Amino acid sequence: MIPERDTKVSKNEPQKDKYGSFALFDIEHFLRRILKNWYWFVLMLFIGYVISWVYSKYYAQSIYSSNLSLSISNNTSSYFTPNQSINFIWGQNGNQDGVYLKKMLLSRSHNEFLVKELDLFVNYSTKGIIKSTYIDKTDSPIFLQVDKKHLQQINYPITLIPKGKDAFEVVLPEEGQSTNLYSYESEGFQSINGYNRPANKIVSINEWYNAPNLRFRLLRNTETPKIKVDNIIVTLGSVNQSVNDIVSTIGVEFDKEIGTIMIINKKGFNLNSTVNFLNKSVAELQKKRLADKNIVNKNTDLYLQNNVDNIRKKLDSSAAVLNYLKTSEKLYNIKDRDEKSLDKIKELEGRKADIVSKLSSLNNIKNTLQAQDFEKMISTNAAGFEDGFFSASVTELKALYAKKREMAMIYKPNSEPIKEINRLIAEARAGSSGTLRNYYTKYYDEINKIDQQVAEANGDLNSYPEKERKYLDAERGYSMIEATYNSLLGRQNEAQMKVATNQSDITVIDPAKNLGQGPIGPNVKAMKMGIMTGLLLLPFLFILIGEVLDNKIRNIKELLSATKIPLLGVIGNNSNENMLTVLEHPKSSVSEAFRGIRASMRFLMENNREDGKGKTILVTSSIGGEGKTYISINLASVIGLSDKKTILLGMDLRKPKIFGDFKIDNKYGISNYLTGEVEIEQIINHTNIPNLDVATSGPIPPNPSELLMSQRNIKFIEELKEKYDFIIIDSPPVGLVADSYELMKYSDANIYVVRHEYTEKYMLKMITEKYHNEEINHLGLIYNDYNTKQGYGYGYGYGYGYGYGYFDEDKNYEEPLLIKIRNKVQAIFNKK
Repeated sequence: MIPERDTKVSKNEPQKDKYGSFALFDIEHFLRRILKNWYWFVLMLFIGYVISWVYSKYYAQSIYSSNLSLSISNNTSSYFTPNQSINFIWGQNGNQDGVYLKKMLLSRSHNEFLVKELDLFVNYSTKGIIKSTYIDKTDSPIFLQVDKKHLQQINYPITLIPKGKDAFEVVLPEEGQSTNLYSYESEGFQSINGYNRPANKIVSINEWYNAPNLRFRLLRNTETPKIKVDNIIVTLGSVNQSVNDIVSTIGVEFDKEIGTIMIINKKGFNLNSTVNFLNKSVAELQKKRLADKNIVNKNTDLYLQNNVDNIRKKLDSSAAVLNYLKTSEKLYNIKDRDEKSLDKIKELEGRKADIVSKLSSLNNIKNTLQAQDFEKMISTNAAGFEDGFFSASVTELKALYAKKREMAMIYKPNSEPIKEINRLIAEARAGSSGTLRNYYTKYYDEINKIDQQVAEANGDLNSYPEKERKYLDAERGYSMIEATYNSLLGRQNEAQMKVATNQSDITVIDPAKNLGQGPIGPNVKAMKMGIMTGLLLLPFLFILIGEVLDNKIRNIKELLSATKIPLLGVIGNNSNENMLTVLEHPKSSVSEAFRGIRASMRFLMENNREDGKGKTILVTSSIGGEGKTYISINLASVIGLSDKKTILLGMDLRKPKIFGDFKIDNKYGISNYLTGEVEIEQIINHTNIPNLDVATSGPIPPNPSELLMSQRNIKFIEELKEKYDFIIIDSPPVGLVADSYELMKYSDANIYVVRHEYTEKYMLKMITEKYHNEEINHLGLIYNDYNTKQGYGYGYGYGYGYGYGYFDEDKNYEEPLLIKIRNKVQAIFNKK
């Protein structure tokens, strides 16, 4: 059902001002304009590509990439190397090991070790005619060794020029020397007194170069470089800067098919540098993993050994008691022993002893965790479980405590960073403690069940005399201690076996290699994209300005939102040569749309009084060319075809239209009747549709407004209501004259035609205001000429002969200033 006017909306002035107000920008049409002008974007893209190619070829530094793949085996578990149920699928449980390894590879401590071990804060390059190129340390004929005890100026290019065998000239920049120098020992900056620029100097291999801001010596490369360079430019960087640069160029991914395979990627300005770094990084990681794994296993072995020693003493004591009872009390041959019950009790008490032993290990883990003594943690295997979440939470807790110790040297105890790290520690502790509580609950529940079963079995032994029961108790005690002893020995053997056979669970599948890989891109991708994007923005901005100045209706949703007027239907583009679409193409989609409008009309008129008279439907629009006559003809046709006696009145007296399509003589029409020249029967013309008659406009009168507003015209309409079920009035456009507004007072329903990509938005403001001020009732919209392909043609095929020059009275019509500016700009740029 078509919605009624929103009567709940307040009638205050601010609300009224919103009616008829459209958005300044239509994104959908804007995108279509961009597609239409695609060739400008292609041209700008080509120009941008040429410019960026020249830049990257002769100015930008190329970036290279190398990869290393490794496999991680699932043969151990550690708080320092969590390795539980590895599936390595991001976002799923069980990927704790993958997350841990990734954090290790990207951690500051790991990469800082590599920076210092490989002197990665020393950067090598060579300069050609146009640009400088980074080279690997192995590609340089000499190495620069820094005196780390001496203050050094960083980010300061040192040019080394070969001067014969074993001699190089040290050339420093003409300016840029600094008094703020870097210390590689403290990894901080210190200030010194001012000094003059050091002069160029020739130094030999192994000779120390001394200057206020530098101290280094040159070492020979024992391997012959594969490339020959005319100069070497060395630039020193800080440790922190080098670490950050390295971390930003490392990528870690996991194989999609085999989850235990990790692929590490390193980007850099030199291929050999990336290869050497990846191989060294993984080698150090293998060592670290093996050491971390052995810590837990050795702790577990030591813990279990202490327990074995203690339980061995208890076992010996229990054996002595049992032997005493056998020899002194002669109780080893008890008659009628209930072996079945005794075996069941021994089995239950053996299980209980094993659980008690696990509880003891669980207490050790709990106490160690509370004491924050992570280096003494034992394996959860000693407590009879493996839990990836618990191991991960302990690893996280260890890292958080280490971070807190670092932060405590910088921040005050009550500062926000310390509060935040305490909050994270509390969450991690809660997670680990919660896991331990679950296992405590599980073990105590099992012990309670065993105690109940033992109590039931003991009932069968109550018939034994006191001495016999004393012996049986001693025997059961010995069996329980023996079961505990055997359980501990088994777990100790397992821990010792792990220590003896432990290997790093990281296996390199494909080491990083220099296979002559080409560069993956220029150094400054942002610059390249900036050049191309900047040129692409030129046509984009050009179209954007044109779109902002465009004020045509192009969006049905926006139309309804702005006007709040019900929509009766949408009519598609008509490609016929005339306006009789419903009659000549009854099965077309356009004809079906008119049938939908016919059904919607009854909702628009449902509140009208039923008086037995015909219903008057007035069709109008903003200006000529929007299709009101086309809508009138086809709406009358579709109503007439539904067995409703219908008449179509051509009351657009200034521009007669209807007669041509119906092939009717326009010699006599409504204008003749209203002037009293003819009778009503002379102007009513029958059509091929039995229930459809047409009254044409007739000759153009000199006073059309007076005729339409005359009492004779009103009486004429009332008289037709007695004869017809529906009267369809093709009225003048309301954007230029007020005739239709007066006729609306006598109509039962009013249709306002809006044409897609033709009607100006500002033209709807007046009709919208009148509707919401209740000056016009029973009003509905028809959206005409909607092209589903979103084309730019308006072609009705029958050609409207008027627009803004509809008739003489509109010659002095003044357009709004914004529309005038818009039209001028469009004319200049030949825009639609």
